[in-house]
Amino acid sequence: MKVYDRSSSAGLERIDEWDGGVGWFSHPEEAGRRASHAVRGSNGGVWLLDPIDAPGADELVGELGEVVGVAVCSNWHARDAGVFARRHDVPVYLPRWMDRVEDRTDAEIRRYDRELGDSGFRISRLDPLPGWREAVAYRESDGTLYVPDVMSSTKGTPVGEERIGLFLTARLTPPRETFAEFDPERIVFGHGTGCFEDASAALDTALDGARRRFPRALLQSGPEQLLGLVGAIRD
Repeated sequence: MKVYDRSSSAGLERIDEWDGGVGWFSHPEEAGRRASHAVRGSNGGVWLLDPIDAPGADELVGELGEVVGVAVCSNWHARDAGVFARRHDVPVYLPRWMDRVEDRTDAEIRRYDRELGDSGFRISRLDPLPGWREAVAYRESDGTLYVPDVMSSTKGTPVGEERIGLFLTARLTPPRETFAEFDPERIVFGHGTGCFEDASAALDTALDGARRRFPRALLQSGPEQLLGLVGAIRD
């Protein structure tokens, strides 16, 4: 099984449905489980988060409304942001501090600080490793939290009683301060399906025991996460 399937998608799998949002896998069989999301913004327009193209994606997004922006939330998630931005004639939004993506995106780039346009999302910067920068996005009005890379639900990432887990190296210095201000109703990810039941408790569990469970995580998924990291370099 490929970690990341770079071929054209044969069809999407619909995931993470809630009032005002939906996600999809463009390559449901890949081990890396890259997820894309469309979220209705505070003013009604639709925002795409780290999207990957697939047959049926525009129809799925269109159920929520008109696309007003594409947001890239990890410097390793250029993905198909430019494809969607050109198709819908909207900008690609990047945090002012995010590198790497602009060189890989053939579309208008719009830089911002902490507020993602009129989406209602406020972003917080994380630097899990040298050369890895991501924007965690949280919307207090409905408790939606989007985590691009550092945390996921993909097989092997959570260990023990965890329902979601931190990336292996992030377990050594869990970003508790960043996530302390959030009280999510739901958590959706750049990889894997979202967490919609007792999301805040799942987040606390993932952070509180992250370092203690590092040895178990290393044995359980160390090689797979290393392969995923190497594969992401091409994203």
